[in-house]
Amino acid sequence: MFDPSQPLAELLEQDGRYKFEAYVFVFEALRFAQEALDMGTESLSEPIENAIEQEEDEPEGPQQHVSGQELCQAIRQYALQEYGYMAKTVLNSWGVHTTGDFGDIVFNLIRFGRMRKTAEDRREDFDDVYDFEIAFKEEFQIMPPD
Repeated sequence: MFDPSQPLAELLEQDGRYKFEAYVFVFEALRFAQEALDMGTESLSEPIENAIEQEEDEPEGPQQHVSGQELCQAIRQYALQEYGYMAKTVLNSWGVHTTGDFGDIVFNLIRFGRMRKTAEDRREDFDDVYDFEIAFKEEFQIMPPD
């Protein structure tokens, strides 16, 4: 969990569009993308990566990079796994209404040094990846447990 004394408190003060939970959820979804879904490619540049517990002496070298579109897809899967049919309602309650909002959250975190990006990453990579109404309501399916 984040320490409110960290730069995230300042970020929330500067950009009040999204609740604290939205930022935590994006970090959790990134971890889900990398670990559970095995998303990402090895990158030597400055990848968007999980920075919750980032140390200043973090080793340089290859790291797993998840693109904006991949992250949006992972967020969709993770939200449905965690919140089911209520996923859209939960995300909306945090100020998140489109995949573009995920881009704003990620790039806010990059600006505050909580995530990193490659030279190829753009904020626009998150725009219109899917429609929330379709992704979280119309295509929702109840899956019986294994």
